[in-house]
Amino acid sequence: MAIQTQMDVEQAVKSRYSGGAKQVEEGLCCPSSTYDPRFLDVIPQEIIEKDYGCGDPTQWAATGDVVLDLGSGGGKACYIISQRVGAKGQVIGIDMNDDMLGLARKYQSEIAGKIGYDNVSFRKARIQDLKLDLDKAAAWLAEHPVKTVDDMAAYEAWCEKQMDADPVVASDSVDLIVSNCVLNLVKPADKAQLFREMFRVLKRGGRAVISDVVSDEDVPDHMQRDENLWSGCISGAYREDLFLKAFEVAGFHGVEVLNFEAQPWQTVEGIEFRSMTVRAYKGKQGPCFEHNQAVMYKGPFSAVTDDDNHRYPRGVRIAVCKKTFDLLRSGPYAEQFAFIEPRESVDAANAKEFDCRRTAVRNPRETKGLEYNATTEAESCCGPEGCC
Repeated sequence: MAIQTQMDVEQAVKSRYSGGAKQVEEGLCCPSSTYDPRFLDVIPQEIIEKDYGCGDPTQWAATGDVVLDLGSGGGKACYIISQRVGAKGQVIGIDMNDDMLGLARKYQSEIAGKIGYDNVSFRKARIQDLKLDLDKAAAWLAEHPVKTVDDMAAYEAWCEKQMDADPVVASDSVDLIVSNCVLNLVKPADKAQLFREMFRVLKRGGRAVISDVVSDEDVPDHMQRDENLWSGCISGAYREDLFLKAFEVAGFHGVEVLNFEAQPWQTVEGIEFRSMTVRAYKGKQGPCFEHNQAVMYKGPFSAVTDDDNHRYPRGVRIAVCKKTFDLLRSGPYAEQFAFIEPRESVDAANAKEFDCRRTAVRNPRETKGLEYNATTEAESCCGPEGCC
C-alpha cells in the first residue's frame, strides 16, 4: 500500500498546527527547557506556551548574522534570535500555516518596541521551496482564477518568473539556518529538495543548525500512513544515520551532532524517537591550488578522514590545497589540527593545481625550502615564574 499523498501530509500538518496555534497542544513535539531566560522576558506568554520543538538551535546565532528559521511557527525562536543577532542582524521566519504566521505577527510591533529595533520578517512559503512566496501566489490567483488548462499554464509561467525574479530567500544570502522539529513534517519525496534549498540559500561559510526528532530504526509504511503520528513528529522522522547523510549528500561538510538525547522522547512499536541537534557547514566546493601548506592531526584518534576522503594520520604532516587548509582552520576542525605555512608564501597568480584525490605526506623541505639551512639561537622559554 502506498504512502499517503502530499496533500494528505500537508493537510494533516496544517490542521494539527492550526489547532496548536489556537490552543496549546501538549502532544506536539517535546519543547526544550534550555532557552536562555534573558531572551524570554520580551516574548508574550501566548507565543511561549504554543512553541512546539525538540531542541534549542537559537543558541548558535551570533551578532550580525542573517538567520533563516524554517518552520518558524509562532515566532518564539525568531524573537530569541532577534535579540542574539542585534540591530545589525536579520531574522527571516518561514512557515506555510496562516494561523501560526498570524500568531507570530500579532506581537511583532510590541516586541520590537521592547527591544528597540525590528529585524524580523515572517514569510509564507514551504520550507522545501524557498523561492515561491505563497502569499503573492494567492494574490495572483485571486486576480487570475484557474478555470482552464491554459489558465494553469499561465499560473505556472507566473510562478517560474516570480521565483526567478523575486525568490522568498535569495541564493547565498543567509549566515545561519535554524529549524526546530519541522524537517520531519515534510513528505519523503520532498526532503532531498529541502536540503538542496538549505544549501542554496546559505552563504559560503554559512552553517545550518537543525534540531529534529530522529528514529533508531526505519519507520514502517503503516506508521507513515498514520496522519496523527505524522503530524505529531513521529512518522516522518529520519533514521539517525540517514539524517546526517542527508546533509552530506546535499554538499555540506563538517557535519556534527551537537546534542543527542539519551532518553527517547517517545517509543512506538519498539522504535525509539528522540531529539537530535546537528550542525553542518557550506563551503567545501571550489578549485584546489598548491600553496605548499600542510596540516597535522593532533589526535586523540589514530587517524581521521574528512568529507573529501582525505585521511589524516595522527602526528603526520599531510599536504593540502589552500582551500582545504583554510577550511580546516575554521568551523569544527580548528582545534583538531596544527597548521604549517610555507616559509615563503606562494603567489596566488602562480599557484599550480593541487591533486586533492590523493592523500600525500608533506616533506618539511617543501614548506621550508630545499636550500633552507638556518641555524638559530634557542627561543626563550622563560615565563613569569622563571625558566624550567
